Amino acid sequence: MPDYAFETVLVDVEAGVATLTLNRPAKRNAMSPQLHLDVANALERLRYDPAAKVVVITGAGTAFCAGMDLKEFFTALKDEPAEYDRIFRLATEWRGRTLRYFPKPTIAMINGYCFGGAFSIVEGCDLAVAAEEATFGLSEVNFGLFPGGAVSKSLANLLRPRDAMLYSLTGRPFDGKRAAEIGFVNHAVPLAGLKADVMALAAEIAQKNSEALTATKEGYRHALDMSWEGSIAYTQAREGLLSKNQNDAFRTTGIGDFLKGQYRPGLESNANLSKDATL
Repeated sequence: MPDYAFETVLVDVEAGVATLTLNRPAKRNAMSPQLHLDVANALERLRYDPAAKVVVITGAGTAFCAGMDLKEFFTALKDEPAEYDRIFRLATEWRGRTLRYFPKPTIAMINGYCFGGAFSIVEGCDLAVAAEEATFGLSEVNFGLFPGGAVSKSLANLLRPRDAMLYSLTGRPFDGKRAAEIGFVNHAVPLAGLKADVMALAAEIAQKNSEALTATKEGYRHALDMSWEGSIAYTQAREGLLSKNQNDAFRTTGIGDFLKGQYRPGLESNANLSKDATL
């Protein structure tokens, strides 16, 4: 089992679900240089941990993440341009490309304050569930800045233009219910039921075939940047790889069960394709 001992991050793996907790509660889990290093390392280890089928990202205490640690990132590193660039690149990479193309499904469990740079964590994850009581905000404009780094791109990727501009131009906060209404999260539930709701969702996904989950993510993510023709060509090729890795199980047992009347769409196949034994 990989070593998951980190200074600013907690990792727990149970029943196929890995929970990665940002652990700076006294700072509302603001992202320090050390936290960026720790999360990047944790995700790298989870990538290759066969016990982790789904990754849930959340925060310790009353916050999900308060964004960048303004003191440790913007102030402490202002006279160290090389180190600033190194941490900036790392911070942008794990919230953007690493999460977006992570081979395993990821879920943001937003338990409290979610500000600024934390928006890119939420956007980078495949799914997001918030507590109704959570507070979201892009407060940069209130102190003469703007949603920089990866945040502007995250807003453009996920929100409708009017919503993105309203909250970034005014700095107004909004709650989990509103986050669900504007499509920033999948849904919101009362804080008391948040963990149970997210873990049930993660457990449901963890029972699916890992190769099929990875292919699902790749087909969607790559299609965003492809032409129609390119996407069709890619998914045809990816289907061939999936079939090879599964020893053609999705045809012989998955579709085979359907043809024999043993499987109906929307239900699990009797073939145990949900498990990875065929890989």
